[in-house]
Amino acid sequence: MLAVGSTTVAAQPPGTAPEESRVVWKRIVEPVQPFLDAVSKRLEEQVGAFDPEISAYARYALSNQGKQLRPALVALAANAAGRTTDEHVTLAVVIEMVHLATLVHDDVMDSAEIRRRRPTLAANWGNEISVLVGDCLFAHSLKLAASYPTPVICRAVASATNTVCSGEILQTHRRLNFEVSRAEYFKVLAMKTAELFALSCELGALLSGAAEAERAALRDYGMALGTAYQIYDDCVDVFGSEASVGKSLGTDLASGKLTLPVLVVLERAKAEDKARLRELVQAWRPHHLEKVLELLQKHDALKESRRVIFQYLATANKALATLPETEGRAALASLSEFLGRQTVALGG
Repeated sequence: MLAVGSTTVAAQPPGTAPEESRVVWKRIVEPVQPFLDAVSKRLEEQVGAFDPEISAYARYALSNQGKQLRPALVALAANAAGRTTDEHVTLAVVIEMVHLATLVHDDVMDSAEIRRRRPTLAANWGNEISVLVGDCLFAHSLKLAASYPTPVICRAVASATNTVCSGEILQTHRRLNFEVSRAEYFKVLAMKTAELFALSCELGALLSGAAEAERAALRDYGMALGTAYQIYDDCVDVFGSEASVGKSLGTDLASGKLTLPVLVVLERAKAEDKARLRELVQAWRPHHLEKVLELLQKHDALKESRRVIFQYLATANKALATLPETEGRAALASLSEFLGRQTVALGG
């Protein structure tokens, strides 16, 4: 396991095969599996809140959960500070619904055809329906958040949703901007992905009665873990395989999003390679991915991306070091280790 109090990762664990990865993930979430099952059941129940004529779309979107990472963070953060309650289940449903809404919109903007080994909502029913279904999911999540007796939860969810959508707008503005900096890239990641990780941890702890310092530490953990996760996901888009990740590859490049591996080439390459990369991305075709990979390999983009991911994972574990030693804290540290193993396995 990664040392919780360390600021660097002493040794990168060996990569994991897909089957081993599933086993390891199952082991991490086993203590909160009943909680995750309750979240899935309640998500299914939300379909009934939609008009019967659109319930099929809502069911399709809400049943497309992956590892339930954000609900798991809600439960694990709650356990690090106390215990889970039915209020945590509702919170996890709210956050997961916001996340699923963003995926529906992402697939429209990226023209993605596959998500988690099945056709996207847009591939089945078109962009217009998909955009409106995503809007409905956002609205319903806020309606659920407003059911808490205190307005704190709804305000936090609304603020986070605003941040996520703003991050997507910034990312859209920076498409095909070959002058974008790492700082600008990391800002977008913090807004569009890490914010929901941080929200899951912070509100999970809040509902468990955690002190302000504990909530702040868990939010910091979520921000760092979420940023590392999105960098990893960006790397998967170019270094992964559709068979193993269950979604279309090259969608970031196809939509002009310049992720960390591409930024590394732009930082390190001479004019000729920079121009070649720009040409490939601007006139994108699926078969260009192989040529882009050659440039990424030439300039060690995967190695540098791994280094940055582990830097963020070390930051996440440093935040955990301020918390009391509990099973919940240990599980969160295991989650960081899991992402570390996935990172090492990239490109294998």
